[in-house]
Amino acid sequence: MTIKHAARRALLGGLILLLVAPPGALAQFPPPAPPPPAGPPAPPTFRQEELDQLLAPIALYPDPLLAQLLMAATYPLEVVQAARWVKAYPNVQGPQLEAAMLQQPWDPSVKSLTPFPQVLAMMDANLDWTQRLGDAFLAQQPAVMATIQALRAKARAAGYLQNTPQQTVNVEPQAIMIEPANPAIVYVPIYDPSLVYGPWWYPAYPPFYWYPPGYVVGASVFAFGIGLAVGALLWGGFDWHHHNVMVANVNHYNSFSRTHITNAVVWQHDPAHRWSVPYRDPVVRQRFGQGPLPGAAAREEFRGRPPQAPQQVGPRGVERGPAAAAAARAGGGPQAGLVAPQATQAPRQPSAFEGLERGRDARVSSDRGRASRTAAGPAPSAPAARPSPGAAKPAPSAPRPSGGGGRGERK
Repeated sequence: MTIKHAARRALLGGLILLLVAPPGALAQFPPPAPPPPAGPPAPPTFRQEELDQLLAPIALYPDPLLAQLLMAATYPLEVVQAARWVKAYPNVQGPQLEAAMLQQPWDPSVKSLTPFPQVLAMMDANLDWTQRLGDAFLAQQPAVMATIQALRAKARAAGYLQNTPQQTVNVEPQAIMIEPANPAIVYVPIYDPSLVYGPWWYPAYPPFYWYPPGYVVGASVFAFGIGLAVGALLWGGFDWHHHNVMVANVNHYNSFSRTHITNAVVWQHDPAHRWSVPYRDPVVRQRFGQGPLPGAAAREEFRGRPPQAPQQVGPRGVERGPAAAAAARAGGGPQAGLVAPQATQAPRQPSAFEGLERGRDARVSSDRGRASRTAAGPAPSAPAARPSPGAAKPAPSAPRPSGGGGRGERK
Protein backbone atom coordinates (compact mmCIF):
# COMPACT_ATOMS: atom_id res chain seq x y z
CA MET A 1 0.00 0.00 0.00
CA THR A 2 2.90 2.35 0.73
CA ILE A 3 4.32 2.05 -2.82
CA LYS A 4 0.90 2.57 -4.39
CA HIS A 5 0.30 5.58 -2.19
CA ALA A 6 3.64 7.16 -3.19
CA ALA A 7 2.98 6.58 -6.89
CA ARG A 8 -0.46 8.13 -6.58
CA ARG A 9 0.96 11.20 -4.85
CA ALA A 10 3.66 11.61 -7.57
CA LEU A 11 1.10 11.41 -10.35
CA LEU A 12 -1.13 13.93 -8.57
CA GLY A 13 1.79 16.32 -8.12
CA GLY A 14 2.66 16.12 -11.81
CA LEU A 15 -0.89 16.96 -12.79
CA ILE A 16 -0.89 19.96 -10.46
CA LEU A 17 2.36 21.28 -11.97
CA LEU A 18 0.99 20.80 -15.46
CA LEU A 19 -2.12 22.82 -14.60
CA VAL A 20 -0.33 25.71 -12.92
CA ALA A 21 2.48 26.03 -15.56
CA PRO A 22 2.22 29.11 -17.88
CA PRO A 23 0.71 28.44 -21.30
CA GLY A 24 3.99 28.91 -23.29
CA ALA A 25 6.25 26.95 -20.99
CA LEU A 26 5.72 23.61 -22.68
CA ALA A 27 6.05 25.12 -26.16
CA GLN A 28 9.75 25.79 -25.51
CA PHE A 29 10.54 22.10 -25.70
CA PRO A 30 8.94 20.71 -28.86
CA PRO A 31 9.04 16.98 -29.34
CA PRO A 32 12.00 15.71 -31.41
CA ALA A 33 11.32 15.49 -35.12
CA PRO A 34 11.10 11.98 -36.47
CA PRO A 35 14.10 10.86 -38.53
CA PRO A 36 13.68 11.39 -42.28
CA PRO A 37 12.69 8.28 -44.13
CA ALA A 38 15.59 6.52 -45.81
CA GLY A 39 15.33 7.25 -49.52
CA PRO A 40 16.18 4.76 -52.22
CA PRO A 41 19.85 4.59 -53.23
CA ALA A 42 20.94 6.64 -56.20
CA PRO A 43 20.39 4.72 -59.42
CA PRO A 44 23.52 3.62 -61.30
CA THR A 45 24.67 5.65 -64.24
CA PHE A 46 23.82 2.82 -66.63
CA ARG A 47 21.14 0.19 -66.11
CA GLN A 48 21.84 -3.45 -66.85
CA GLU A 49 19.99 -3.38 -70.14
CA GLU A 50 22.17 -0.46 -71.23
CA LEU A 51 25.34 -2.28 -70.24
CA ASP A 52 24.27 -5.32 -72.24
CA GLN A 53 23.56 -3.11 -75.23
CA LEU A 54 26.92 -1.32 -74.97
CA LEU A 55 29.08 -4.41 -74.48
CA ALA A 56 27.40 -6.94 -76.78
CA PRO A 57 29.30 -5.80 -79.94
CA ILE A 58 32.74 -6.29 -78.29
CA ALA A 59 32.34 -8.82 -75.45
CA LEU A 60 33.73 -11.64 -77.62
CA TYR A 61 36.93 -9.80 -78.57
CA PRO A 62 40.23 -11.31 -77.35
CA ASP A 63 41.07 -10.19 -73.83
CA PRO A 64 44.16 -8.08 -74.69
CA LEU A 65 42.33 -6.19 -77.43
CA LEU A 66 39.16 -5.77 -75.37
CA ALA A 67 41.10 -4.43 -72.37
CA GLN A 68 42.85 -1.79 -74.46
CA LEU A 69 39.59 -0.87 -76.20
CA LEU A 70 37.91 -0.19 -72.85
CA MET A 71 40.86 1.94 -71.73
CA ALA A 72 40.89 3.91 -74.98
CA ALA A 73 37.14 4.52 -74.85
CA THR A 74 37.72 6.79 -71.86
CA TYR A 75 39.61 9.16 -74.22
CA PRO A 76 37.09 9.67 -77.07
CA LEU A 77 38.75 12.74 -78.55
CA GLU A 78 42.10 11.00 -78.94
CA VAL A 79 40.32 7.98 -80.46
CA VAL A 80 38.95 10.29 -83.16
CA GLN A 81 42.42 11.69 -83.81
CA ALA A 82 43.98 8.22 -83.99
CA ALA A 83 41.27 6.94 -86.35
CA ARG A 84 41.86 9.82 -88.74
CA TRP A 85 45.63 9.40 -88.51
CA VAL A 86 45.36 5.71 -89.44
CA LYS A 87 43.06 6.56 -92.31
CA ALA A 88 45.56 9.14 -93.60
CA TYR A 89 48.55 6.75 -93.33
CA PRO A 90 47.19 3.27 -94.13
CA ASN A 91 50.54 1.85 -95.24
CA VAL A 92 52.45 2.60 -92.02
CA GLN A 93 52.72 -0.75 -90.25
CA GLY A 94 54.99 -2.86 -88.09
CA PRO A 95 58.12 -1.19 -86.66
CA GLN A 96 57.41 1.99 -88.61
CA LEU A 97 54.03 2.24 -86.90
CA GLU A 98 55.58 1.75 -83.46
CA ALA A 99 58.15 4.46 -84.20
CA ALA A 100 55.43 6.80 -85.45
CA MET A 101 53.38 6.29 -82.30
CA LEU A 102 56.29 7.48 -80.17
CA GLN A 103 55.80 10.91 -81.73
CA GLN A 104 52.09 11.13 -80.91
CA PRO A 105 50.80 12.68 -77.66
CA TRP A 106 47.93 10.20 -77.19
CA ASP A 107 47.45 7.82 -74.30
CA PRO A 108 49.21 4.45 -74.77
CA SER A 109 45.86 2.65 -74.88
CA VAL A 110 44.82 4.77 -77.87
CA LYS A 111 48.12 4.23 -79.64
CA SER A 112 47.81 0.49 -79.11
CA LEU A 113 44.68 0.40 -81.28
CA THR A 114 46.42 1.76 -84.39
CA PRO A 115 47.23 -1.76 -85.71
CA PHE A 116 43.44 -2.32 -85.76
CA PRO A 117 42.07 0.26 -88.22
CA GLN A 118 38.69 -1.47 -88.32
CA VAL A 119 38.31 -1.16 -84.55
CA LEU A 120 39.23 2.52 -84.64
CA ALA A 121 36.84 3.05 -87.55
CA MET A 122 34.04 1.44 -85.54
CA MET A 123 34.74 3.69 -82.55
CA ASP A 124 35.01 6.78 -84.74
CA ALA A 125 31.78 6.01 -86.60
CA ASN A 126 29.88 5.48 -83.32
CA LEU A 127 31.18 8.32 -81.17
CA ASP A 128 28.19 8.39 -78.87
CA TRP A 129 28.62 4.68 -78.19
CA THR A 130 32.36 5.13 -77.62
CA GLN A 131 31.87 7.89 -75.05
CA ARG A 132 29.08 6.02 -73.25
CA LEU A 133 31.22 2.87 -73.17
CA GLY A 134 34.10 4.78 -71.58
CA ASP A 135 31.77 6.47 -69.09
CA ALA A 136 30.29 3.12 -68.10
CA PHE A 137 33.75 1.63 -67.66
CA LEU A 138 34.88 4.48 -65.41
CA ALA A 139 31.70 4.59 -63.31
CA GLN A 140 30.82 0.88 -63.08
CA GLN A 141 33.95 -1.12 -63.85
CA PRO A 142 32.96 -4.25 -61.85
CA ALA A 143 29.50 -4.26 -63.46
CA VAL A 144 31.05 -3.85 -66.92
CA MET A 145 33.36 -6.82 -66.40
CA ALA A 146 30.56 -8.94 -64.93
CA THR A 147 28.40 -8.12 -67.96
CA ILE A 148 31.18 -9.24 -70.31
CA GLN A 149 31.36 -12.58 -68.53
CA ALA A 150 27.57 -13.01 -68.64
CA LEU A 151 27.54 -12.30 -72.38
CA ARG A 152 30.37 -14.76 -72.99
CA ALA A 153 28.51 -17.44 -71.06
CA LYS A 154 25.45 -16.88 -73.25
CA ALA A 155 27.51 -17.07 -76.44
CA ARG A 156 29.17 -20.26 -75.25
CA ALA A 157 25.79 -21.79 -74.38
CA ALA A 158 24.55 -20.86 -77.86
CA GLY A 159 27.53 -22.71 -79.40
CA TYR A 160 29.34 -19.73 -80.92
CA LEU A 161 32.20 -19.23 -78.45
CA GLN A 162 34.71 -22.06 -78.75
CA ASN A 163 38.29 -22.83 -79.68
CA THR A 164 39.24 -22.06 -83.27
CA PRO A 165 42.51 -21.70 -85.20
CA GLN A 166 42.24 -17.98 -84.48
CA GLN A 167 41.52 -17.99 -80.73
CA THR A 168 41.69 -20.06 -77.55
CA VAL A 169 38.81 -20.06 -75.06
CA ASN A 170 39.73 -20.92 -71.47
CA VAL A 171 36.80 -21.62 -69.15
CA GLU A 172 37.26 -21.26 -65.39
CA PRO A 173 34.66 -21.38 -62.63
CA GLN A 174 34.42 -17.56 -62.45
CA ALA A 175 35.71 -16.38 -65.81
CA ILE A 176 35.79 -17.17 -69.52
CA MET A 177 39.02 -15.92 -71.07
CA ILE A 178 39.67 -15.43 -74.80
CA GLU A 179 43.27 -15.31 -76.01
CA PRO A 180 44.76 -15.18 -79.52
CA ALA A 181 45.89 -18.62 -80.66
CA ASN A 182 49.11 -16.95 -81.85
CA PRO A 183 50.06 -14.03 -79.57
CA ALA A 184 51.76 -12.24 -82.46
CA ILE A 185 48.67 -12.31 -84.71
CA VAL A 186 45.22 -11.15 -83.64
CA TYR A 187 41.97 -11.87 -85.45
CA VAL A 188 39.10 -9.50 -84.72
CA PRO A 189 35.80 -11.43 -84.60
CA ILE A 190 32.85 -10.30 -86.70
CA TYR A 191 29.45 -11.31 -85.40
CA ASP A 192 25.84 -10.24 -85.17
CA PRO A 193 25.28 -9.47 -81.46
CA SER A 194 21.52 -9.85 -81.79
CA LEU A 195 22.00 -13.55 -82.74
CA VAL A 196 25.28 -14.83 -81.31
CA TYR A 197 24.02 -14.70 -77.71
CA GLY A 198 20.69 -16.28 -78.54
CA PRO A 199 17.43 -14.33 -78.95
CA TRP A 200 18.04 -10.79 -77.71
CA TRP A 201 16.32 -10.24 -74.37
CA TYR A 202 15.97 -6.44 -74.40
CA PRO A 203 13.99 -5.48 -77.52
CA ALA A 204 14.01 -1.82 -76.45
CA TYR A 205 17.84 -1.84 -76.29
CA PRO A 206 19.12 -3.56 -79.42
CA PRO A 207 22.92 -3.59 -79.91
CA PHE A 208 24.45 -2.26 -83.11
CA TYR A 209 26.04 -4.59 -85.65
CA TRP A 210 29.45 -3.50 -86.92
CA TYR A 211 31.20 -5.17 -89.83
CA PRO A 212 34.09 -3.95 -92.00
CA PRO A 213 33.58 -2.72 -95.56
CA GLY A 214 33.31 -5.57 -98.04
CA TYR A 215 32.04 -8.07 -95.49
CA VAL A 216 29.10 -10.15 -96.70
CA VAL A 217 26.36 -9.68 -94.11
CA GLY A 218 24.54 -12.88 -93.28
CA ALA A 219 27.29 -15.19 -94.55
CA SER A 220 27.97 -16.35 -90.99
CA VAL A 221 26.76 -15.50 -87.51
CA PHE A 222 30.34 -15.59 -86.22
CA ALA A 223 33.46 -15.07 -88.36
CA PHE A 224 36.91 -13.50 -88.23
CA GLY A 225 38.61 -10.70 -90.10
CA ILE A 226 42.12 -10.75 -91.48
CA GLY A 227 44.86 -11.61 -89.00
CA LEU A 228 46.82 -8.55 -87.91
CA ALA A 229 50.43 -8.61 -86.76
CA VAL A 230 50.53 -6.45 -83.66
CA GLY A 231 54.10 -6.75 -82.34
CA ALA A 232 54.57 -4.88 -79.08
CA LEU A 233 51.35 -2.88 -79.42
CA LEU A 234 49.29 -5.51 -77.58
CA TRP A 235 49.96 -5.49 -73.85
CA GLY A 236 46.57 -5.22 -72.06
CA GLY A 237 44.74 -7.83 -70.03
CA PHE A 238 42.21 -8.51 -67.27
CA ASP A 239 42.29 -9.61 -63.67
CA TRP A 240 38.81 -11.08 -63.79
CA HIS A 241 38.75 -12.15 -60.15
CA HIS A 242 39.44 -8.64 -58.84
CA HIS A 243 37.66 -6.74 -61.64
CA ASN A 244 40.78 -4.90 -62.77
CA VAL A 245 42.22 -4.02 -66.15
CA MET A 246 45.95 -4.57 -66.29
CA VAL A 247 49.13 -3.73 -68.14
CA ALA A 248 49.67 -7.47 -68.44
CA ASN A 249 52.54 -7.90 -70.92
CA VAL A 250 55.27 -5.84 -69.30
CA ASN A 251 57.85 -6.52 -72.00
CA HIS A 252 55.56 -5.34 -74.77
CA TYR A 253 54.55 -2.26 -72.83
CA ASN A 254 58.15 -1.29 -72.07
CA SER A 255 59.17 -1.78 -75.69
CA PHE A 256 56.20 0.19 -76.95
CA SER A 257 56.21 3.07 -74.44
CA ARG A 258 59.94 3.20 -73.65
CA THR A 259 59.24 2.58 -69.95
CA HIS A 260 60.91 0.34 -67.36
CA ILE A 261 58.14 -1.21 -65.28
CA THR A 262 58.99 -4.63 -63.85
CA ASN A 263 55.61 -6.11 -62.85
CA ALA A 264 52.09 -6.14 -64.18
CA VAL A 265 50.25 -3.07 -62.90
CA VAL A 266 46.62 -2.05 -62.64
CA TRP A 267 45.62 0.45 -65.27
CA GLN A 268 44.67 3.95 -64.06
CA HIS A 269 42.72 6.50 -66.03
CA ASP A 270 44.68 9.67 -66.85
CA PRO A 271 42.34 12.71 -67.00
CA ALA A 272 44.99 14.73 -68.87
CA HIS A 273 44.17 12.71 -72.01
CA ARG A 274 40.46 13.29 -71.56
CA TRP A 275 40.89 16.92 -72.63
CA SER A 276 37.61 18.67 -71.80
CA VAL A 277 35.19 15.92 -72.80
CA PRO A 278 32.77 15.82 -69.86
CA TYR A 279 32.38 12.81 -67.59
CA ARG A 280 28.81 11.63 -67.40
CA ASP A 281 28.84 10.33 -63.82
CA PRO A 282 29.07 13.08 -61.14
CA VAL A 283 31.14 10.88 -58.82
CA VAL A 284 33.65 10.20 -61.60
CA ARG A 285 33.66 13.90 -62.47
CA GLN A 286 34.54 14.76 -58.88
CA ARG A 287 37.14 11.99 -58.65
CA PHE A 288 39.10 13.34 -61.59
CA GLY A 289 38.69 17.00 -60.67
CA GLN A 290 36.55 18.10 -63.58
CA GLY A 291 34.45 21.16 -62.91
CA PRO A 292 31.02 21.95 -64.32
CA LEU A 293 30.14 20.41 -67.62
CA PRO A 294 31.79 22.43 -70.41
CA GLY A 295 29.71 23.73 -73.22
CA ALA A 296 30.42 24.43 -76.85
CA ALA A 297 34.22 24.13 -76.55
CA ALA A 298 34.01 20.52 -75.44
CA ARG A 299 31.50 19.70 -78.16
CA GLU A 300 33.77 21.14 -80.82
CA GLU A 301 36.73 19.12 -79.54
CA PHE A 302 34.63 15.96 -79.35
CA ARG A 303 33.71 16.42 -82.99
CA GLY A 304 37.40 16.17 -83.83
CA ARG A 305 38.30 19.83 -84.05
CA PRO A 306 41.54 20.50 -82.19
CA PRO A 307 41.39 23.01 -79.36
CA GLN A 308 42.49 26.52 -80.21
CA ALA A 309 45.70 27.76 -78.67
CA PRO A 310 45.06 30.47 -76.09
CA GLN A 311 45.88 33.98 -77.14
CA GLN A 312 49.01 35.40 -75.58
CA VAL A 313 49.03 38.87 -74.17
CA GLY A 314 51.90 41.09 -75.20
CA PRO A 315 53.05 44.43 -73.81
CA ARG A 316 50.30 46.85 -72.78
CA GLY A 317 47.59 44.26 -73.24
CA VAL A 318 48.16 43.77 -76.99
CA GLU A 319 46.89 40.32 -77.94
CA ARG A 320 49.16 37.98 -79.81
CA GLY A 321 47.47 35.23 -81.84
CA PRO A 322 48.92 31.77 -82.52
CA ALA A 323 50.36 32.76 -85.90
CA ALA A 324 51.88 35.92 -84.46
CA ALA A 325 53.42 34.02 -81.59
CA ALA A 326 54.92 31.53 -84.04
CA ALA A 327 56.40 34.41 -86.04
CA ALA A 328 57.97 35.82 -82.88
CA ARG A 329 59.49 32.44 -82.02
CA ALA A 330 60.85 32.19 -85.56
CA GLY A 331 63.21 35.09 -84.88
CA GLY A 332 61.21 38.21 -85.62
CA GLY A 333 62.23 39.88 -82.37
CA PRO A 334 60.24 40.56 -79.27
CA GLN A 335 57.84 42.82 -81.14
CA ALA A 336 57.34 40.52 -84.13
CA GLY A 337 53.85 39.29 -84.62
CA LEU A 338 52.24 41.84 -82.38
CA VAL A 339 48.96 43.02 -83.77
CA ALA A 340 48.49 46.57 -82.47
CA PRO A 341 45.02 48.05 -82.72
CA GLN A 342 44.80 50.84 -85.26
CA ALA A 343 44.32 54.24 -83.62
CA THR A 344 41.62 55.81 -85.73
CA GLN A 345 41.01 59.47 -84.87
CA ALA A 346 37.46 60.67 -85.32
CA PRO A 347 37.08 63.90 -87.34
CA ARG A 348 37.00 66.98 -85.11
CA GLN A 349 33.52 68.40 -84.75
CA PRO A 350 33.41 72.23 -84.93
CA SER A 351 32.42 74.11 -81.82
CA ALA A 352 29.14 75.91 -81.75
CA PHE A 353 31.01 79.21 -81.11
CA GLU A 354 33.74 78.94 -83.76
CA GLY A 355 31.70 80.79 -86.42
CA LEU A 356 31.13 83.74 -84.07
CA GLU A 357 34.82 83.97 -83.26
CA ARG A 358 35.79 83.96 -86.92
CA GLY A 359 33.18 86.72 -87.64
CA ARG A 360 34.51 88.88 -84.80
CA ASP A 361 38.09 88.55 -86.08
CA ALA A 362 36.94 89.46 -89.57
CA ARG A 363 35.19 92.60 -88.32
CA VAL A 364 38.23 93.71 -86.33
CA SER A 365 40.46 93.28 -89.38
CA SER A 366 38.00 95.14 -91.61
CA ASP A 367 37.75 98.10 -89.24
CA ARG A 368 41.51 98.33 -88.93
CA GLY A 369 41.91 98.29 -92.71
CA ARG A 370 39.25 100.99 -93.15
CA ALA A 371 41.01 103.26 -90.67
CA SER A 372 44.29 102.84 -92.52
CA ARG A 373 42.74 103.67 -95.89
CA THR A 374 41.02 106.81 -94.48
CA ALA A 375 44.30 108.13 -93.16
CA ALA A 376 46.12 107.41 -96.40
CA GLY A 377 43.67 108.99 -98.88
CA PRO A 378 40.09 109.26 -100.11
CA ALA A 379 37.83 106.31 -99.88
CA PRO A 380 37.16 104.33 -103.01
CA SER A 381 34.03 105.10 -104.99
CA ALA A 382 32.44 101.82 -104.05
CA PRO A 383 32.82 100.72 -100.42
CA ALA A 384 34.01 97.22 -99.90
CA ALA A 385 31.37 94.76 -98.90
CA ARG A 386 31.42 93.96 -95.21
CA PRO A 387 32.07 90.31 -94.63
CA SER A 388 29.34 88.33 -93.01
CA PRO A 389 29.87 86.99 -89.49
CA GLY A 390 30.32 83.43 -90.78
CA ALA A 391 32.78 84.31 -93.52
CA ALA A 392 36.13 82.55 -93.52
CA LYS A 393 39.14 84.55 -92.45
CA PRO A 394 41.40 85.46 -95.41
CA ALA A 395 44.95 84.24 -95.09
CA PRO A 396 47.50 87.10 -95.21
CA SER A 397 50.01 87.04 -98.06
CA ALA A 398 52.88 88.06 -95.77
CA PRO A 399 53.36 87.98 -92.02
CA ARG A 400 52.32 91.16 -90.31
CA PRO A 401 55.10 93.05 -88.48
CA SER A 402 55.01 92.64 -84.75
CA GLY A 403 55.22 96.40 -84.10
CA GLY A 404 52.58 99.08 -84.65
CA GLY A 405 50.36 98.35 -81.69
CA GLY A 406 47.76 96.42 -83.76
CA ARG A 407 46.29 93.10 -82.56
CA GLY A 408 47.76 90.09 -84.24
CA GLU A 409 45.46 87.74 -86.02
CA ARG A 410 44.31 84.72 -84.14
CA LYS A 411 45.30 81.44 -85.62
